Amino acid sequence: MLSAVKSVSPEDAREAAAFGPRLRRLRKITGLTLKELSDRAGLATSTISKIENDRMSPTYDVLLKLAAGLAIDLSSLLEGPATVQASGRLDVTRAAERRKHPTGTYVYEPFATGLTRKGMDPTVVRVTARSIDEFPDLIRHPGEELVFVISGTVELHAEFYAPIRLEAGDSAYYDATMGHAYISVSPEDATILNIVCGTGGVPPVELPGAQR
Repeated sequence: MLSAVKSVSPEDAREAAAFGPRLRRLRKITGLTLKELSDRAGLATSTISKIENDRMSPTYDVLLKLAAGLAIDLSSLLEGPATVQASGRLDVTRAAERRKHPTGTYVYEPFATGLTRKGMDPTVVRVTARSIDEFPDLIRHPGEELVFVISGTVELHAEFYAPIRLEAGDSAYYDATMGHAYISVSPEDATILNIVCGTGGVPPVELPGAQR
């Protein structure tokens, strides 16, 4: 079944276009060549090159592989190094300051982007996918995952289970190495809180200006 082509707002397009240069900057901070990042992330060199040049929008599993290859957490990958130093391990994310990162099937808005070496990656996700056919494959990544439905209705497609419908207020917790994906089955895009922890145990590199 062919999926419908979704329109992208100018704001989402600007956020997507900003990711490529950010990835290139982070790769250079770590001193990695395209080939070295390719080997560490388990991705084709051509794929990383296309992402850096804004010719391809990365999916969630690709984002996690890039983060693992760079030895940083997902927030540092999406937002880049923080520019403000502060004492104490605390970060406040204002609603108006959350930045959108569209990937084609989801739009991510990560929390606590001023902190690195976090034990979890919390993210608000707008589910734009309406069919499982919009995913080339189910998403798999290290760690465990908790999803809480904030609004709308989603359908969880998990590798070893029949599709599970989750309404607002429902949640699911699972082993994220099991293939999984969400689609919105409500008239509007559904919104979920997504928390991933234990994404690999690779010590993150030290990024200039980031709190620890």
